[in-house]
Amino acid sequence: MADYTLYYWPSPFRGQFVRAVLAHVEASWDEAGIEEVVALHDAEPAQQVVPHMGPPVLTDHAADFSLGQTPAILAYLGGKYGLIPGDPARAALTHKITADADDVLYEMTLHNGAQMWTQARWEAYRPRLGRWMAIFEEHGRRHGLTAEQGYLLGTDAPSLADLTTHILWGTMTSQLPALRPLLETQAPAIAALSDRIGQLPQQASLRAWSEAEYGDEWCSGQIEASLRAVL
Repeated sequence: MADYTLYYWPSPFRGQFVRAVLAHVEASWDEAGIEEVVALHDAEPAQQVVPHMGPPVLTDHAADFSLGQTPAILAYLGGKYGLIPGDPARAALTHKITADADDVLYEMTLHNGAQMWTQARWEAYRPRLGRWMAIFEEHGRRHGLTAEQGYLLGTDAPSLADLTTHILWGTMTSQLPALRPLLETQAPAIAALSDRIGQLPQQASLRAWSEAEYGDEWCSGQIEASLRAVL
């Protein structure tokens, strides 16, 4: 049996954050089939492995434990595998970074697809996306990150914050390459950090697997189609 089972839609997006951590620590996991994901999603809370509104859901088989919500899953895995700095300040910043990443995803999908992108909406939003990039850049700058070296929170090795940053900005700009110039302008050190993390063998293998499974898809569905139409 694999170490974990991940319940997520067949796309990168939020599930990719969980996959990146599992790949980094060389844990094994099964991807639940779409029928299983839908069945779990539609089940009454009393019948779910963990009460939740939507995926991702991760089941840790050794612990007989399931958890929903991307930031919570990342906090669990980060704590279990020593990917969160031991001092309270940087531990709290790690959780801020994962919450920020989730906010960016929520905004980029117009509140999980409540609306579709139009050119006017995108032009109004684009400066805010640039500000998000600059926020990550400033976190890195305050901890010694440069385009050539360092990690987001000044750790000696990649941490949960770095993996989260790589998946947020690296995956977004590889799947939506029209956004890469904005990242390089607003957050050059973050662009370089994302590239460095992406070159780690486990992350390179994950990307190859994802490309084979999902192609150039990012968040999928009508919201992605509307986003691509305005980029």
